[in-house]
Amino acid sequence: MSTPSAEAAPPRELLERAFAQGLQAVSADECVRRALARAEPAGPALVLGAGKAAAAMAAAFHASWPFPQRGLVVTRYGHGLRAGEATGAIEIIEAAHPHPDAASLDAGRRMLALARAIRPDETLWFLVSGGGSSLCALPRPGLTLAQKRHAAAYLIRQGADIRSINAVRKQLSAIKGGRLAAAAHPARVVTLAISDIPGDHLADIASGPTLPDFSTQRDALRILEEYGYPELASLRPTLEDPRGASPRPDAPAFAADRAELIACARMALDAADRFLTARGYRVLRLGDDLGELAQTLGRAHARIAKQAVAQRGRVALLSGGESRVVLNEAAGRGGRNLEYLAALALELAGQPGILALAADTDGIDGHGDHAGGIVAAEIGELGARRGMALEDFLARQETYAYFEACNLLLKTGPTRTNVNDFRLVLCDPS
Repeated sequence: MSTPSAEAAPPRELLERAFAQGLQAVSADECVRRALARAEPAGPALVLGAGKAAAAMAAAFHASWPFPQRGLVVTRYGHGLRAGEATGAIEIIEAAHPHPDAASLDAGRRMLALARAIRPDETLWFLVSGGGSSLCALPRPGLTLAQKRHAAAYLIRQGADIRSINAVRKQLSAIKGGRLAAAAHPARVVTLAISDIPGDHLADIASGPTLPDFSTQRDALRILEEYGYPELASLRPTLEDPRGASPRPDAPAFAADRAELIACARMALDAADRFLTARGYRVLRLGDDLGELAQTLGRAHARIAKQAVAQRGRVALLSGGESRVVLNEAAGRGGRNLEYLAALALELAGQPGILALAADTDGIDGHGDHAGGIVAAEIGELGARRGMALEDFLARQETYAYFEACNLLLKTGPTRTNVNDFRLVLCDPS
């Protein structure tokens, strides 16, 4: 049997088509429709939801569920309904990410009120995806939104991993860590989840409003102490008050509830794997839950790529997860995927035969208008022609400006899904 040859397409196009295959595999529309086709129970639905995929998930629910439905979902600004989509009596609102605003607070209050007033014949369907922690915010009594926002923002800047950040968010929230479901009980709660959490721990997606909490107030205190949070004294009374503990995993009220993972990083990588294998690449999966510092990860993957080229193999390195960035005080515009790519390019030092793409599957890397970027062998030369040195821009965390000047940004717009980062390195020595 002959080995299929690599597709005669420009390498950058091949990278982008592989990424598109991954996105299609985790599209909210397809994943929600598949889940509802096998869903129980049937009957009237109170639909609540939060996340970057919330509007797309709600539109798919409305189109697929043949029973009465009403509700409210919140998504990021600019991630709402598209032309031709409808959600009927499921209201769509938008709020801020990554830091909650007044609209986030309004969303949290309204969702909690709806859950408390659920009708006896309704099931609560919760549509959750990454970003929901910021989009739906309601501090515990005695705390302000500013206090809650400041604690999470501090941990983000310190490079804390998402599970630690969300453990703190849960313990400072009146709606997360299972509290939204507790408000609806004894009604049954069904959660459909698109995971942006490395390891796909469902209770951590959007800080788990409808799932019992594995973290504790003591965990939150430990995390804040570990990172030296300067305002811990103002939070300590809340975090030491046993009356505010979140529902535990063995809470009987959750026994009838159900949660289903309908999209995750592995599914996106599987689709890209099939696409690349059919085009003659040997695919190496480096992991779908990598959480190292972005620059460390980029340099490590560059070394693997150089070894593959030296062995004359046509190889594709695939990985996912959520790398981390520790922001400088004067950090510019960039994102974790551009930091990964910049470090990878510097380690490659112009090595031919290697091309890479790294992007966030939600379409936004950091706070920019880009999903990520592309690295080609000539990236250093492209910058040098413009009087730019990549290592300087990486040190200042201004990678966006460098990639933009070199026409190496990847812009998709909001994808309305979110399974975290997608990284692909093509090694083709021919």
